[in-house]
Amino acid sequence: MGVPLRPLAVTSRTRSSYREFAPPPALADVVACGWHGRTGWARPLRVLPDGCADLVWDGDALTVVVTAGASLRLWVPASASRVGVRLRCGAASAVLGTPMAELPAGATRLSDLWGATARRASDVLAATEDPLVQREVLEGLVAARGAAPDRRVLAAVHALGGPGTRTADVAGELGVSDRALRRNLAHAVGAGPKQVHRIRRFQRFLRRLEPLAAGRTSLAAVAADLGYADQSHLGRDCRRLSGSSPAALVRVAEKFQTPPAARREDPGHDLSRDDRGAR
Repeated sequence: MGVPLRPLAVTSRTRSSYREFAPPPALADVVACGWHGRTGWARPLRVLPDGCADLVWDGDALTVVVTAGASLRLWVPASASRVGVRLRCGAASAVLGTPMAELPAGATRLSDLWGATARRASDVLAATEDPLVQREVLEGLVAARGAAPDRRVLAAVHALGGPGTRTADVAGELGVSDRALRRNLAHAVGAGPKQVHRIRRFQRFLRRLEPLAAGRTSLAAVAADLGYADQSHLGRDCRRLSGSSPAALVRVAEKFQTPPAARREDPGHDLSRDDRGAR
């Protein structure tokens, strides 16, 4: 698993690709997107924190991948294909049936959580190489759980994504105490309100990489617009969450510019560029 800094990124030189797809309407409350990626050469892929959890089939194992407030490095071989379903921030614990704070950073075999259900799904996934079919299998697994995430948690996650958000204000709007908000977020996301806010704001910064790479705006302007105290504050958060400076992330975005799309795979299921779910 590895999410590029540019959605829908494709590089012809390396034959690497990554594409996201909108979830079925019935799963929209718990699934942010489905995705399919292929790596062009063997390397560690950086996974940036987004507060979500991904069910990932890598051709050998079915895992759930989570981050714990900092980027992960996952090794992938050349020409590796991965298919995943991204569970929304705040919805993963309801789907997985386990508190997110109890899951370690990185990949955990889904069979450790779901036992025979996950093993049967792995057999089905191994029997096909079609990423569309594999994605449908993963979506079917999620649908079978019949999960109903806590609406207050989802509302808190949404509110914490905005600039200038205060934990006390969010708790007050939801009618819960600060302590209850921290406890509920720790269970559903694996992080407290401040960390959720930090991650959500960082994800909003990542969505500004395209205009930054094109020179249509500046880091100082983006930092102010997103509610950072100043550009240095943005830099500290970027290094904490990604291991790179904002300028370094912009240079990566410049390097992997998305070319014009050719024929779309599964066009009726593509994810709008404006719909990134909880990322």
